[in-house]
Formats: sequence, structure tokens, C-alpha cells
Amino acid sequence: MGAQSFSPTFLSKTPKISPSKIPTAKLTILNLLPYKLLNLNKFSTISKPNPFSLTITKPSKLPKPKSHFQPIRSLFTGIVEEMGKVQNLGDNKDGGVELKIGAETVLEGVNLGDSIAVNGTCLTVTDFTNQDFTVGLSPETLRKTSLIELKIGSLVNLERAVQPISRMGGHFVQGHVDGTGVIVEKVPEGDSLWIKVKTEKGLLKYIVPKGFIAVDGASLTVVDVFEEEGCFNFMLVSYTQQKVVVPLKEVGQKVNLEVDILGKYVERLLSSRC
Repeated sequence: MGAQSFSPTFLSKTPKISPSKIPTAKLTILNLLPYKLLNLNKFSTISKPNPFSLTITKPSKLPKPKSHFQPIRSLFTGIVEEMGKVQNLGDNKDGGVELKIGAETVLEGVNLGDSIAVNGTCLTVTDFTNQDFTVGLSPETLRKTSLIELKIGSLVNLERAVQPISRMGGHFVQGHVDGTGVIVEKVPEGDSLWIKVKTEKGLLKYIVPKGFIAVDGASLTVVDVFEEEGCFNFMLVSYTQQKVVVPLKEVGQKVNLEVDILGKYVERLLSSRC
């Protein structure tokens, strides 16, 4: 059968339909108008060509899917800016717990409400002077981190939240401590120091050889993972030993751990495919 040709004669025989008998056609014009003409606020009705009147129904707002992860409010690099000294740790007048830390570098340009990572824990500045700053500690923070072991005179790693112009010298650190580990071994080798940390299996599964991990907020590279022992280790060169608090801790003391967020996202994506 040959292709049908549409001649003027053929079109003239098409029966005319009264507009009153045709319901208004509800269409979106996403595929009918050029991209530059798309403006749903302006084109609420198309009146030509007659006899049809095409109206546009605005798409209803769909609910945003709930995130399974905490929102990233602040970001750190894991490159410790300085070591501060605890000046006070105790109850405040409102019944909460506050921590006052003496510092210098992180006080430059500080404002109330700023985020500062203290041993890798993202905390909010509630008060400051030109020599120290104060942060509040929630019960959950005290339960999940090693900050509860601090005392007056303790040294802590400090890092301000990064700004858009900051260089990324470490890796993406959120300041959301995933859990704690316990130092089980410290072995010097030359001027370097091997440190082995034991942690729970739930965290160990995200730790991989040559991968990143934040230990007390310091971005470090994992050397080996010991599955049977539930441990991992890393090496600190001489320079790093002078800049972070981990070498000052004894065997048996706790350290805050934050695993690389990429591992958790990959796990979530793979599980959602099932």
C-alpha cells in the first residue's frame, strides 16, 4: 500500500467539530515550545490556533526524598592548624557541659557560631576572647567521643572549618565522629612512630589499606588492616608527631575516629540496588 498523501481536498473533507463539544485539553508544553520560550508563569493558556484551547497544568510539587545521611554543615581537611590547651571542662550555669580551650591561630577572624573541630569533633563556638574560646558539649558528644577523657591541661587538635578558597591538603572530614578506638601499640622506627588502634567491626569494615581516616581530627593514611585483631595501623613521620596530639597519648587511651565518607556512600548505593 502506498503512503497516504494529505491534499487540500482531503483536509476539506475532515468534519468540523464544535468547540463547545470538546473538553479543554490539559497538556504540558514542554515538548511543544522551543526551550527559549518556556516560561510556565507566562504561558498559562494557549488561545491559538482555534478552535482548540490548550491549557497548561502546573506540575505539583513532589515531596523531597528524605536523606539517610546527616547534612554537611561544615567541612574540614584533617590538617591540624594548631594544638590548643584545655583551660576548663565542666558544668555551666544552664546545666550543660562546656569546654574552654586556649588557642591562637583558630581565633583569627573567629565569630560566635563558627565551627571548630576539636580532636576531630565539630563544635560550635559559644564565647571567645583573644586568648581562648568556649564550646558546648552535648550528652551525645560525650557518649560518642573521647572528649570526656579530657582534663585541664590536655592538648587537643584544632582546625577551623574550611572556606571556599582553602586548599584541600588532607581529605573531606565532616567532624562527625563515627566512634572511638583504643591505642594498643606504639612502636618507634627511626624517627617515625607506628601506632596500632583497635576499634569495633562496624567501623573497621570502612577502613582500607592506603585509605584515609581521621584520627582525633588528623587526616592520616592507613597502612594495614588486621581483621582478626580488629585493628589498623598508621605511621607518623617526625614532622607530624610535633603537630598532633596522638603521639602524646598512652597505650589504652581513646582516640576519635571518622572514616572516609565515600565508603559509607558506596555501601548505601550498593544496598539500595537490591
